[in-house]
Amino acid sequence: MYIELPEKRYYGIGEVAKAFDVNTSLIRFWEKEFDIIQPKKNAKGNRKFTPKDIQNLQLIYHLVKERGFTLEGAKIHLKEERQKTLTNFDIIQKLERIKVELTKIKNQL
Repeated sequence: MYIELPEKRYYGIGEVAKAFDVNTSLIRFWEKEFDIIQPKKNAKGNRKFTPKDIQNLQLIYHLVKERGFTLEGAKIHLKEERQKTLTNFDIIQKLERIKVELTKIKNQL
């Protein structure tokens, strides 16, 4: 899944949920379930996600929604094969970005 977010230091939970096309409750649930997602919270308790959090959410989304892992399976996979998964996921992301750009070029022709 290709996520298009502007370059910012922090993202609100609404922005993140809209980019992933999921409910904010799912983002909060994944935050509780996976320790790799640790957004900063302001005095009001509003979550502010960093680009690193967004990358981790993309990885979890890929494993759970696209590859069909259970939450427990995704946790185990992240712990045991994190580096291999990150490498493969980076390659998939780059290919998806290329596909989006090529589709834009095709539509302009």
